[in-house]
Amino acid sequence: MSSYCLATYRSFDEKADFHKKATGIAVGLTVGSWTELPEAQKASMEKHLGKVVSVEVHEPGADEPISGRYADITIAYPDVNYSRDIPALLVTVFGKLSMDGKIKLIDLAFSSDFLAGFPGPKFGMQGVRNLLGVHNRPLLMSIFKSVVGYELPALREQFYLQAAGGVDLIKDDEILFENPLTPMEKRIAICLEAAEQATKETGQKLLYAVNLTGSTSKLASQAKKAIAEGANALLFNVLAYGFDVLHELSADPEINIPIMAHPAMAGAMYPSPHYGISPSVLLGKLMRLAGADLVLFPSPYGSVVMPKEENLAIKHVLLTQDLRKDYTYQAPSDVKLTLAPSFPVPSAGIHPGLVPLILRDFGQDVIVNAGGGIHGHPMGTIAGGHAFRQAIDATLQGMTLREYALSHPELQSAIDTWGIRE
Repeated sequence: MSSYCLATYRSFDEKADFHKKATGIAVGLTVGSWTELPEAQKASMEKHLGKVVSVEVHEPGADEPISGRYADITIAYPDVNYSRDIPALLVTVFGKLSMDGKIKLIDLAFSSDFLAGFPGPKFGMQGVRNLLGVHNRPLLMSIFKSVVGYELPALREQFYLQAAGGVDLIKDDEILFENPLTPMEKRIAICLEAAEQATKETGQKLLYAVNLTGSTSKLASQAKKAIAEGANALLFNVLAYGFDVLHELSADPEINIPIMAHPAMAGAMYPSPHYGISPSVLLGKLMRLAGADLVLFPSPYGSVVMPKEENLAIKHVLLTQDLRKDYTYQAPSDVKLTLAPSFPVPSAGIHPGLVPLILRDFGQDVIVNAGGGIHGHPMGTIAGGHAFRQAIDATLQGMTLREYALSHPELQSAIDTWGIRE
């Protein structure tokens, strides 16, 4: 029996016959034509033919949150049509179709056959927690700001100040590439040295996500070189290189450290309601499928805002959702298809006054990611880290930030600077 992956689209058109359009998509993106085929040929081509699963037409009305007439169309694509890799699937379900007017890919579901080729995150959320030995609270991450043009001593000092503030993870800025001032091997050495110094003071373990860059053909060897130098995490600009590159890096048994996926370039693909790919697919399902252990995405609170419902949809597919949907096929019982959850990292414009909102919406299984909210603290970078940890502690204890700040000057200074979002 054939197995299929499912793609759901939102197609906008004031006059279209959406059922006819759905049939055109199902046929056009698989066998190309159907009614013109001889009956004898149809029998042999049947297994390659896409199938219309559902068409839900929404007429414009006062109660519709989306303006204009549209339909949500789900098509089943036979796995036999494409190789078991993400580029092949994406080109099949949305390559040519992405240029066909106002149409957006809003969901993907994968067959057991397809999922069997993807081990998913090597560490995932629980593995990252195990590495850090932190299981009872959200994690705190900080970012190098700024990095371009700095020499190694300045980078080391910035790393130490962040680590001494009590963060769990520090990541390179995504725009820090190989350069003569801070080459990767030397950067890893001085940052790990600073991490060791801070750990002696704080008692905390620390992950440093070094930016993996360079030509695509050399990324795996670059990652292994970083590991040989002591790197304990990687940052990767997935969308610039491609999901399949992430998949190959994650599946490589010699690349045995967590991979953090950065969302650079995502804004070219998801924000329009009429075009592109929904964030829950682009930054959720495909990142987890390809093996990202931690996934950054714009928060609904800060400077690069994503609507909260889209944020929570990403959280859902990273942490809990089974990505499998067997259309006509049941997986063999011995095939492991449950992917480890990826750690959600809502980012951009985060300050301590937002921590209660983040924990309310994401719970404890979240990484609070701060840049300027740590470095811009009036009392300095170390105090910036302390203020975030205090905000997390206060929220977990059920105290208001203002109440907790009465005995914690770092948090009070942060509140005075950025306020509290209710």
